[in-house]
Amino acid sequence: MVEKVEYLTPEGKASLEKRLEYLINVRRPEVAERLKLALEDGGELIENNQYEEAKNEQAFVEAEVTRISQILRQAILIKETGGGDTIQIGSTVTVTEKGTKETEDYRLVGPAEANPRQGKISIESPLGRALMGKKVGDKVTIKAPDGDLTFVIKTIA
Repeated sequence: MVEKVEYLTPEGKASLEKRLEYLINVRRPEVAERLKLALEDGGELIENNQYEEAKNEQAFVEAEVTRISQILRQAILIKETGGGDTIQIGSTVTVTEKGTKETEDYRLVGPAEANPRQGKISIESPLGRALMGKKVGDKVTIKAPDGDLTFVIKTIA
């Protein structure tokens, strides 16, 4: 099976490594203790809600450990692009939506690190895909539920 490449900024990688360390060193032991206490309370396991909740939490923690570990194994670090003529992964782009004067800044990152509220959009998102390879002055149009949105590229950093 071919593993999917994950693009991460150095900050994104550090953040995931910190999250993984927390899950392994803090959450795992907490959940294990909850499971132990739930079993010590006795009673039928089928009727033991605390045990069921702890098992579900353990499954979530383990799935998250697996997911983050896989992302980190497959990670390729994105370097600061420092501008350039065309938009690529790692570029910070200033765009204006057609019909408005407000500018928006976005950094193109891999899906594992995307967070639109922080101005980080995935290269796999509709806007991210549309921006890749474009230049200052180019227009890109994406389909949105309310209709097409057109953006004009103002700067690339």
